[in-house]
Amino acid sequence: MKRYFIGIVFLFFSQMIFSQQEVVNTLRGETSRTIKKDRDTLPWNWKKGGLFNLNVSQGALSNWAAGGDNFSLSISSYFNYYTYFKKDRHSWDNNLDFNLGYIQTTSLGSRKNDDRVDFLSKYGYKMDSVGKWYLSGLFNFRTQMFDGYTYPNGVSEFSSTILSPAYVILSSGFDFKPTDKFSLFLSPITSRWVIVMNNYLSQKSLYGVDSGKHSISQFGTFATINYNNTFSKNITYKTRLDLFSNYLDNPQNIDIFMSNQLSIQVTKYFSITYSLDLIYDDNVRLFGAYGKSPGLQLKSLIGIGFLRPLKIKRKLIDVKPAIS
Repeated sequence: MKRYFIGIVFLFFSQMIFSQQEVVNTLRGETSRTIKKDRDTLPWNWKKGGLFNLNVSQGALSNWAAGGDNFSLSISSYFNYYTYFKKDRHSWDNNLDFNLGYIQTTSLGSRKNDDRVDFLSKYGYKMDSVGKWYLSGLFNFRTQMFDGYTYPNGVSEFSSTILSPAYVILSSGFDFKPTDKFSLFLSPITSRWVIVMNNYLSQKSLYGVDSGKHSISQFGTFATINYNNTFSKNITYKTRLDLFSNYLDNPQNIDIFMSNQLSIQVTKYFSITYSLDLIYDDNVRLFGAYGKSPGLQLKSLIGIGFLRPLKIKRKLIDVKPAIS
């Protein structure tokens, strides 16, 4: 009986040691195996990237018969970062733009010539599995960072600062996306808020906000067109056009915001860039001879400078567990 019991114990421990050795061998094989891209990697659902551009120009004149400023210095910068998500019928686009420019001349002194912070987020659900239309919601926030001035009759006039104005858009509608490079968003149901947090500017009833108040709520229709394409390895063009009509106040006066960015890569880090921005808002009455009229705002900048594309590529590795 005793020998029989000892035999059973010996067989039990032998089987346990054999099982442990089998597990160890399996784990050793899994950790040393070569990962094959075509079988073991899955594409990351997020696409991320961006662009940073810095242009600097300087000029100096001395006894120059044609005339001009004795000294001028101009700096302009542009930063863009985006994240796009796409899986099954879901789509989520996020885009951040930041522009900042400064100019210094002997005749005009120093002043800001560009300042914009713009964040746009858009979520969509594809209406059918093979179609190009999405049922979408959109959020947009736009403002600036530093004080701004207009110069009616050559005299500086404080006109804007951070959150004065700021524009917030919350919209739902339909998004047409035939390709990854183009989208057309249409919304008949849009809420827009114009914010003027600065007390001095709010007292002047600027940007359509009543005197002494800090915001106004608008309701109307909204459309935005986005196009982003790289024509070759060296040429990139990006444009956006926003249109808004306020149902509650002069709907025939359509607010326009348009931005264009063209970049031509010359070398690995240097490029020629051209930007053109157009803005029209009937409630922005800062122009004309007395600084009391609306007008088409236009900004055009061209320069040669530093360009750095920001590309982030990530992969998920599908590792199957050795033990289930």
